[in-house]
Amino acid sequence: MSTSNPAPPPDVLPPHLFRQAVEQAALAISITDARANILYANAAFSRTTGYRQEEIVGHNESILSYRVTPKLVYETLWAQIQRQRPWNGLLVNKRKDGSRYLADVTITPVVSEQGATTHYLGMQRDVTEVHRLERQVQNQKALIESVVDAAQVAIVLLDENEHVLLDNQEYKKLIGDLGKEPAIALLAAMREQLGEGFEQSRKQHRNVAAREILIERPQRPSRWFSCSISWFEEHDSGADAFYEPLRRHYLLLTIQDISELKRQQEALRINGLQALLAEQERIQGLRETLTGAIFQLEGPLNMLSAAAHMLERRLSSQTIAADNIPASALGEAIQKSREALETLRACIPDAGAEIQQQININEVLADVLKLATASLLSAGIVVEWQPSAQPVLVSGNLAQLSNLFKQLVSNAIEAVNERRGGRRELHIVCSSHPDHIEVFVEDSGRGIPEELRYKVFQPFFTTKGAAKQHLGLGLAMAQEIVTRHRGVIDIDPEFHSGCRVRVQLPHAGGNHV
Repeated sequence: MSTSNPAPPPDVLPPHLFRQAVEQAALAISITDARANILYANAAFSRTTGYRQEEIVGHNESILSYRVTPKLVYETLWAQIQRQRPWNGLLVNKRKDGSRYLADVTITPVVSEQGATTHYLGMQRDVTEVHRLERQVQNQKALIESVVDAAQVAIVLLDENEHVLLDNQEYKKLIGDLGKEPAIALLAAMREQLGEGFEQSRKQHRNVAAREILIERPQRPSRWFSCSISWFEEHDSGADAFYEPLRRHYLLLTIQDISELKRQQEALRINGLQALLAEQERIQGLRETLTGAIFQLEGPLNMLSAAAHMLERRLSSQTIAADNIPASALGEAIQKSREALETLRACIPDAGAEIQQQININEVLADVLKLATASLLSAGIVVEWQPSAQPVLVSGNLAQLSNLFKQLVSNAIEAVNERRGGRRELHIVCSSHPDHIEVFVEDSGRGIPEELRYKVFQPFFTTKGAAKQHLGLGLAMAQEIVTRHRGVIDIDPEFHSGCRVRVQLPHAGGNHV
């Protein structure tokens, strides 16, 4: 039978183990008396403060204090521990070499069995670097927020379910202009514009470059925005994601108002179109004028040629010398006149190469109405514009078709202005049929008499009178342009409340009307 001492219970630790644990702890630990005089400090304490144990023992903990720590902090500390409650907080401490560090300090009162505080256990950790990094993150966050708020574009952050998380001041302005969460409306417009490409970009978290989005607003000017989408991911900071990272994706939408730029571009485009049409009209008018002049001159010249031939035959049947001077002079004059006509014909400007392209007549008519806006407003004419529900495409020359409808609208405005009193209206209707498109330009002017329905399309014919200096080329030009595009133009004889001009043009790639 063994007589050795029994082993201590497994839950009882040897007393020296506590001291070894404190000595070797990575946390700076000190023990003071009730007046905060240091009785013990471990190795980690020496590494943190720079004081060796023999240098620090016997000194008060205040030897580590630095003046920048507010007095109120120490007052709160002592009030807490004197009530025998632990205190935790941040203190700016000073090392032996005078350098400062930020200490995360916990002080716990040691209470005797009689309930008196006999000692204090102090534990501190140098968190200077942690604090620096936290401050750096806060500063960068504040800087980023300032930059984002100062940006001249609206910026909004959404989660994967398109819930708005963050926004800037410019976005808040958009909310005031467009209503609650304009980002949702803009994303819906982008989704419609990009179709399947939007969902593919979303699934692959692929950025989307600037897309121009139009927002229509009832009774208010339309707004244009350039929108871009950027995706970025965030690593979950929870404990569960420490070893198995979890990622969340966010959508960053940037919105730039380009309404003014689009208005300027549209103004430049309309001005360019106006200049192009004016130049084309001038050249066409010059061609028509020269052609008409040649036609008018050829008639008398042909009569002179016939008379010269008769004179020549008469002279040849008589005993008159073949070199009769009057006949010779007349022949020479006719020859010179024909040469002059050929020279005049050569001066007719070339119509130029016709650039064929697919043209949406709805857009052409809209542009023509924009060009005529000033004239319509000054004349007080009410416009009713009914575009086709679907794009109506014809194959032709954009400038010529624009000039065609410009002439018709200009004639309609002049017709309404000539009428005194009554309705002042202009109706334009565009519709699509199986093999052609049809456009009605209808005005509330005096109309055109039945006997002049076809004559008004002749060059130099006008019902406006010579006093108004009209050459009568507008409808002639319209007729020529329609003919070039394999269409027809006529005046509706059944319309008696003004004038209704009908234009029919074949669909792009279609057959003759």
